[in-house]
Amino acid sequence: MLVNCSVYKDGIKQKNLTIDEIAEWAHKQDHVIWAAFNDVDDALLDKIQSIFKLNELAVEDTGQPVDIAEQNQIPRIVEYQNTIFIMANLLEYKNNQIHAGEMTLFVGSNYILSFRKNSEHRFNNVRERCEREPDLVKLGPGYILYAILDEIVDRYFPLLSKIENELEIIEKEMFINKNKKEIIEKLYLLKNEKTDLRHATMPLSEVLGKLHGGRVPAVCTNVQDYFNDIHNHLIRINKSIESFKDSINTSIQVSLGLVTIEESETTKKLAAWAAIFAVCTTGVGIWGMNFKHMPELEWEYGYPLALLVIFFIAFYVYRRFKKTGWL
Repeated sequence: MLVNCSVYKDGIKQKNLTIDEIAEWAHKQDHVIWAAFNDVDDALLDKIQSIFKLNELAVEDTGQPVDIAEQNQIPRIVEYQNTIFIMANLLEYKNNQIHAGEMTLFVGSNYILSFRKNSEHRFNNVRERCEREPDLVKLGPGYILYAILDEIVDRYFPLLSKIENELEIIEKEMFINKNKKEIIEKLYLLKNEKTDLRHATMPLSEVLGKLHGGRVPAVCTNVQDYFNDIHNHLIRINKSIESFKDSINTSIQVSLGLVTIEESETTKKLAAWAAIFAVCTTGVGIWGMNFKHMPELEWEYGYPLALLVIFFIAFYVYRRFKKTGWL
């Protein structure tokens, strides 16, 4: 559906447009159309394609279901004859996991079209901010593209902070929580979240690298410094993600090491108690033999003495294991 569509001249909003009015203004080069769509159906997508003569392959990708792991769904930029096609991932934290949406952008000399799907992120604040700065909107669709991409990248920072906070909490639990399996499961879930974030930010960094410095699309020529600023933000995010990767891997190795140590401690305790019971078994076995000539068997104090000997030897062995830390 159409969320919002406005036409601007010299950076100043002229009027809001309906779907049927877009075609009338699409070819006026002294005006800029900014249209935002959310979860469009095929019929509306075909209508927009016919109005702006959008590339069929790009439109086909716009209509596909969102899957952040699919090769054709990763952030990218494609330059067609009169249009720039950009795809970016919208990430948000829902139900204790990262939820992936998608923003597809078509940018021409006098229009910018955004197609949002599978995401509750709203960009009304971006439009309001731009309309308060007509001198910047006057720079053309390139500045509006910057404002949208800047908002997308800014929303990655809270996810980054959440991963960092969760990692700190898990690292503190590692030496307190005895359930190491639960800790390792949390670390692997955190690793998956980090991977989802990386799938969104790394390719987008390459996209932004093509919007400043060297040869850039014509609509971005006079706003290259703005794209450079977003690119630097993404570089910071990617460095943090790589740092988290090392930290998570280290935490997993430490957790596995703690599991091995705990198993070793259990094995030592079992071995120590087995040795103590072996002493008892040996004593009982010796005096349990049915030989005829065993004088102590006839002695009045033989039985209590045998118990005392077994007890003191077992106690001595126990104390030795206790001293060495096995018990």
